[in-house]
Amino acid sequence: MARLPRLVVPGHPHHVIQRGSGRQPVFREAEDYLKFLEWLREAARQCQVAIHAYVLMTNHFHLLASPADASGMSRMMQWVGRYYVPFFNQKYGRVGTLWQGRFKATVIDSEQYLMTCCRYIELNPVRAGMVAKAADYPWSSYLHHAGVRPDPLVTDHPLYWALGNTPFDREAAYRALVEQGVAEEDVAALTEATLKGWAIGSEKFKSALARQAPRRVSKVKPGRPPRKRAS
Repeated sequence: MARLPRLVVPGHPHHVIQRGSGRQPVFREAEDYLKFLEWLREAARQCQVAIHAYVLMTNHFHLLASPADASGMSRMMQWVGRYYVPFFNQKYGRVGTLWQGRFKATVIDSEQYLMTCCRYIELNPVRAGMVAKAADYPWSSYLHHAGVRPDPLVTDHPLYWALGNTPFDREAAYRALVEQGVAEEDVAALTEATLKGWAIGSEKFKSALARQAPRRVSKVKPGRPPRKRAS
């Protein structure tokens, strides 16, 4: 079966996952994380992609990002790879590809999943057992959203701003949301949708998205369609 083109819809938030080849580490030292974030910020600016949330894990990373056009996301990822991969290979004396194939992405229903996806991303180190709480991990957007330190990479989504009328109110409300965690079914749904490339959200959202997307936005239900009865 031919591989479907990646589903990218301008103006909508997307959850993105990129893994290291063979799940090998793609970040080893603080310099690696800092260089990657520096290049990601520049790539996002040049390609007009708003980064709402992120986390850099040892062997993969997650982004929540809204591209201004259909090609922006791919151009941003290519731009980052063009600089980061040679830097990493030269530093550690390796050759060849760093990434495990092309990046995975899914379109997010903002009203239903955006804030859940933010928490899903920033709680990744906690779920992995790397830290006890999100605030203990330095390589994510949580510290920005929680009001600990501003992050020039992050473009706050309007739904984040809707959490409160002042920065203090928004940050406190977001910290409370993160403390609630993310339901296991939401973790599973976001992961599966991203890896398989299907949009995630309400049926109303998917129906509206299908009218503007260049390909199917959800998998076809198994089985043959029911036959029409003869009149």
